Amino acid sequence: MKSFGFLSFGHYAMGPAQQGPSAADMARIHLDVAQAADEMGVNNASFRVHHFVPQAAAPMPLLGAIAGSTKRIDIGTGVIDMRYENPLYLAEEVAALDQIAGGRLALGLSRGAPEAADKGWEAFGYHSEREDGSDLARKNFERFLAAIDGAPLARAAQLDKQYPNMYQPGTGLPIFPHSPGLRKRIYWGSGTHRSAEQAARDGVNLMSSTLVSETTSETLGEIQADQIARYRAAWTEAGHDWSPKVSISRSIFPLVSAEDHRLFGLQGGGHDQVGVIPQAGASTFGRSYAAEPDALIEQLQQDPAIAAADTLLLTLPTTMGADISIRILENFAEHVGPALGWEPTPER
Repeated sequence: MKSFGFLSFGHYAMGPAQQGPSAADMARIHLDVAQAADEMGVNNASFRVHHFVPQAAAPMPLLGAIAGSTKRIDIGTGVIDMRYENPLYLAEEVAALDQIAGGRLALGLSRGAPEAADKGWEAFGYHSEREDGSDLARKNFERFLAAIDGAPLARAAQLDKQYPNMYQPGTGLPIFPHSPGLRKRIYWGSGTHRSAEQAARDGVNLMSSTLVSETTSETLGEIQADQIARYRAAWTEAGHDWSPKVSISRSIFPLVSAEDHRLFGLQGGGHDQVGVIPQAGASTFGRSYAAEPDALIEQLQQDPAIAAADTLLLTLPTTMGADISIRILENFAEHVGPALGWEPTPER
């Protein structure tokens, strides 16, 4: 493990009758945590994206605010559901965000997780042939990659219809802006070995999902380590000329103070679980880690996926407020991360 960051699911209360932060509170919490993480040298700030539920659904305003108020932390998503996206508009937004962030983007895209809405993408104006929308996600993803690569996706109009008169009629037009190197900062969120291998063929980084569809007797870490090995083998076979990155996520709570023990002490001692997720079927869920630093380091060193990945994202309980999430990051950065090979991001 060379870098670590955080992943927030960003749940918020739908109204005064519910306990917890409001949508506005959660936006402020995310900003506060990201800014504090940037000061610590934490390497990545990522945010879950879901539609038709009280979570962050439109990440670009938040990511833009973080990019403009931080200096070194990578910013991204885990993940944007490509069934809901206009791929060319997303490509324009992402390129502009990458420029604002100075190349600090680490954007996760995917087919998307099971959701509350019945084919919610249809309400957004998109249609698929398959029940799960996977064909739509694939088509949109391929078009998005073509757009950020600068491929011509429209043709210049006749001169008497063109304003301003910039192009010869019929000239192929790419989207603007174009951010060089952006392809190397795109991740595909994968919950299966097959989709991980496809991500390698596509030439994008890998974000191994918080749950995976393989349900062998192995632990989540062992399943993910196999997934990562398959991804890297497929990458080598594809012949790409650069080295990709792999990120995974875990719920990790270093117990440093009495308050840490009170809040999170009961989170440790569990095991990976297999459960059935609608649309996804049987899936393997990872355990939570909660222990004093020395014991925690030993436990994490035994997780083969942490050893195989480049980035470890800590899933934070941001509904508990910014201070608690910041303390988790501080505890990990001071007492755990260095023993796992973590190096803070230098100022850029």
